[in-house]
Amino acid sequence: MLNLSLRRLVVLVVTVMVLNVVAQGQNSSTSVAPSSVVTTSQINAVLSALPEADALIYINPKRILNDAAPKIMSEADIAKMRQQFTDLRQAAGIDPSTIDFLVVAVRFRKPSADLTFQAPEVLVVSSGDFSAESLLTMARLALQERLREEKYGSKSLSITTIEDIAKEAEKNPLLKSFTEIGLVSLNTNTLASGNVSYVKAAIDAMEGHDRISQDALNSLLRDTNALVSIAGSPWTSFGKSFGLMGIEGSPRSGKCDTRLGEFYAALTTDGNNFKLHGALNADNPDTARIINNLLLGLMKSVPSEDGDAKSFPSLLKLINISPKDNEVVVQADFPAQIVADFVRKQLKPKTSAETKSVAAPTPKKTPRRVVRRRRSGT
Repeated sequence: MLNLSLRRLVVLVVTVMVLNVVAQGQNSSTSVAPSSVVTTSQINAVLSALPEADALIYINPKRILNDAAPKIMSEADIAKMRQQFTDLRQAAGIDPSTIDFLVVAVRFRKPSADLTFQAPEVLVVSSGDFSAESLLTMARLALQERLREEKYGSKSLSITTIEDIAKEAEKNPLLKSFTEIGLVSLNTNTLASGNVSYVKAAIDAMEGHDRISQDALNSLLRDTNALVSIAGSPWTSFGKSFGLMGIEGSPRSGKCDTRLGEFYAALTTDGNNFKLHGALNADNPDTARIINNLLLGLMKSVPSEDGDAKSFPSLLKLINISPKDNEVVVQADFPAQIVADFVRKQLKPKTSAETKSVAAPTPKKTPRRVVRRRRSGT
């Protein structure tokens, strides 16, 4: 039941993203090619008004579908995909290849006043050439009585309850913050959805309160052309979650001021290659070299698979790790053909021999006891 509830929560968030695509498609032209490129300043203008976050994921669907997909898909599959996009646009105004970007923010929480661990909160923000209010109207029509309106600040917040998770939350308090999902238009072309308290924090941030740090954004957006990038501060997250920075209503100054563990990673394309680059903050050069040597040792311990270029160990050998000042830097160039082969290998349906379940062992027969009859008179 819990797994089903979490799946329904994910489905709801994905539904919001799909509605975003619908709105985007309604304003797009009839071409499958991407629209005008979103500049770094435009991305910063949207993201700098978000609430604080401990981890961020930046996704560029437009580049993934228009730039990356053709490198790993056959021409026939690309033609089929574009035809499907055309059919979707003509039937329902949907064209996934025109979405500008999505950002997923994760915020960890301090323990409650009774020292109870609290689950992190999630916020999904999408922005592009669409009307956020029209998008919310579509959501209201789709959810109808399952959606209620709540006034918060200068915004109207739409909230829906996930019934299955609400029932599970009665037994598992960690799920309490996920029982309701909020949706709001932050401005004319920006939509936010997620935990209700986090969505309210997004409204506050739009009005100038408790905004995300510029350092976090600078780390996430080192390369705005990335297909996907991720950045976070695990030590800060740990400190919040386990009371090192106090509890709700009673803050405490952290005793360990370090950037140890802060990370960044991004995947992008360059010519016929996929490029992976990232960095892990190690606080000082000595720790950077120690962590670098540890990672290299772990990588060498991964067994090879008979030189198969499509295998994970073979791809691992293409990754270059080295210490640089206070960071451990990761770089790799993956030829598009190798990536394509690897993806196809992972998506390839398993053969009947691989999926055949192990037959149940035949129960061992207990030998029957032989009872000899005694002759009468003996």
